[in-house]
Amino acid sequence: MMKLTLKRLYKKDSYTIGKLYINDEYFCDTLEDTDRNLTQDMSLEEIKKIKVYGETAIPYGTYDCEITYSPKFKRDLPLIKDAKGFDGIRMHSGNSAKDSLGCVLVGENKIKGGLINSKQTLERLMKVLDKQFTLTITD
Repeated sequence: MMKLTLKRLYKKDSYTIGKLYINDEYFCDTLEDTDRNLTQDMSLEEIKKIKVYGETAIPYGTYDCEITYSPKFKRDLPLIKDAKGFDGIRMHSGNSAKDSLGCVLVGENKIKGGLINSKQTLERLMKVLDKQFTLTITD
């Protein structure tokens, strides 16, 4: 099974920049909401106490993912399944943390706190992803 790894590298007050690897090879940069050090081992109650809606990155851990149709984006996109305390988390394009709502944005981190070439990077990602894969989030 294809294995994706997201390494969170730059944790700022309003965003988190990381690097996405596919089978241990660098693929692109990522942008997420604020990393509040949530983990899959925490209880749902603990996560709910710390989480700020629309401004919090999903917990560290390993997730099963699959490409499914997104009614919001009206296209097939990777769905990150069973992120405790979060629903409908996907990998998609966007340029700032305001575009995220907990999702993982892909692109090139060439501007402070943001991404460029996000749509092109997403298209490149969609061409190489298997229908099902795992995503591990680490720091």
